[in-house]
Amino acid sequence: MRTTPHQESAPRTVILGVAASDSHAVANHLIAYSLRGLGFDVVNLGTCTPVEEFAEACAQYPDAEAVVIGSLNGHVHEDLRGLDRAKQSGRITCPVVVGGNLSVGSHKDASSLDRLYATGVDHILSDPAELPALLDELRAARDRSAVTSGMAAS
Repeated sequence: MRTTPHQESAPRTVILGVAASDSHAVANHLIAYSLRGLGFDVVNLGTCTPVEEFAEACAQYPDAEAVVIGSLNGHVHEDLRGLDRAKQSGRITCPVVVGGNLSVGSHKDASSLDRLYATGVDHILSDPAELPALLDELRAARDRSAVTSGMAAS
């Protein structure tokens, strides 16, 4: 039987914020509201959030399932400088999800997405409605991994 987020015994925490140079708040609040309605605990860091603040939130909420970063101004590539170092050093250990308008200009190409993956982004969403399903997939993968590592330790 598949459970929904609000039926889980352990709280499901998501760290949410808007990229460092971006002050667009409406979508951020709508996403937080939607996730809370689904039973998630949302740590909303708000707008203009540098990578360092996401790393600090991960230290404060070590069981967070994901860091979700929005960007509407198209400068997310510059805003996420240092994400790869934060992940490699273990300061951000959960998956990083990015969505929004991810590059400046009307022409979008695949190399822009490849560059985001190279910075340490794990998932890129084109529609915020995809986020709850992705979080469920990430949770299931984490649970499978915990079972597998528990069996290996036995």
